[in-house]
Amino acid sequence: MDIKRSGSQPSGKGPEDYFTGTVRTDAPFKGSGALSGATVTFEPGARTAWHTHPLGQTIIITFGLGRVQRDGGPVEEVRPGDVVFFAPGEKHWHGAAPENAMSHIAIAEMQDGKAVDWMEKVSDADYTGSAR
Repeated sequence: MDIKRSGSQPSGKGPEDYFTGTVRTDAPFKGSGALSGATVTFEPGARTAWHTHPLGQTIIITFGLGRVQRDGGPVEEVRPGDVVFFAPGEKHWHGAAPENAMSHIAIAEMQDGKAVDWMEKVSDADYTGSAR
């Protein structure tokens, strides 16, 4: 058994290359194999860039009001208790609603040492759903 105590790891800032707005990562973890994850908090309007995961990703919404979108699909609203699975290779983004913060636990498996492929930033038109 391995317990990572709350507060034992410093919070990290989401890198500007991969996020728009203020994003904080907490309690990053790695399993005994290829599993990795973290708690991610997005301030209002903050979001990831478009990205994919070689083996997919699960996010569990824990706080606030958020948005998720897969490439070609509508912007969807997510709330605490919602669980979202993005299929392997599915281009997507996720983040907070315009007026509300959102936190989620993100879980992904690594393939060949890599858990994510980052792409371009999400435009304001994609974020608001007006790009359709």
